Amino acid sequence: MCRVVITGLGAVTPIGNDKDTFFDSLIAGKSGIATITRFDAAGYSSRIAGEVKNFDPSDLIKPKDRRHIDRFAQFAVYAADEAIKDAQLIIDDNNSERVAAIVGSGIGGLGTLEKQLEILHKYGPKRVNPYLVPMMISDMAAGQISIYFGAKGPNWSPVSACATGTHAIGEGFEIIRSEEHTSELQSH
Repeated sequence: MCRVVITGLGAVTPIGNDKDTFFDSLIAGKSGIATITRFDAAGYSSRIAGEVKNFDPSDLIKPKDRRHIDRFAQFAVYAADEAIKDAQLIIDDNNSERVAAIVGSGIGGLGTLEKQLEILHKYGPKRVNPYLVPMMISDMAAGQISIYFGAKGPNWSPVSACATGTHAIGEGFEIIRSEEHTSELQSH
């Protein structure tokens, strides 16, 4: 029988950009739903959303890197950093191939896609950012986590609509279970 436990948590959410603030906001019944501020929503029938606010990854992600990493992947790297520290996990040559990054993301870098489409229409294809595809594809959250922390194990992103987060947790469980099963077989 395989037991899987969560040993570290990290959060970037509309009600807190770290696990403690997030948890305290949950307990207090705080809502992260408010008027949209990231773009002009005047023409939309709904002008409310759950936006992440006051997010500053500068202590972790260098300015040059931030220009090439979409905001959704920055959220993932930032939350992963907190979870790794919370778990007191040290990733090194001894375990890096056993550390996976499985991140569920329903869409990926939509902000990057939108901005680059504007540039394409306004200035033509030569001005489109050459990092467009790596910035917008949904599996770049897991990819950036692997790059930042040296995780060399399985790395991918399930995309399954509203079930994506649960799907990612399930896939992580299956990888751990499979690894334990493989280790048991090798020891016999």
